[in-house]
Amino acid sequence: MDRVALNNWLEAYGRAWETRDPAAVAQLFTLDALYWERPFTEPLRGRDAIREYWSRVVARSQEQIQFGFEIVALDKNRGVARWWASFVRVSSNQRVQLDGIFMLTFSDENLCCELREWWHRQDQSPAS
Repeated sequence: MDRVALNNWLEAYGRAWETRDPAAVAQLFTLDALYWERPFTEPLRGRDAIREYWSRVVARSQEQIQFGFEIVALDKNRGVARWWASFVRVSSNQRVQLDGIFMLTFSDENLCCELREWWHRQDQSPAS
């Protein structure tokens, strides 16, 4: 993994989120990947669980998604990135802003085998 490959992976992740494409997100992970969406919960285990999570949480409940990132660190097959996103909740029409950190571990094929997220959320007034 080098900076170009990490940047490409993060861009693909962002595109998949912005287009609400669970299959595209899942393809960024190894078949047996671990995905911690929050630090105190059990990880999602495997590509199928990641796809299901994104189908349930993102594709059905978020719209007008925007995603950005900056690479903070990279050491061999491990990367750290700060990311930010905003979206509108479908159920309430409320705009949400997120700011977070990814800790990522990659396989030799540049697929993510472990993702850990820490993030904060700010709810805003309903979108217009």
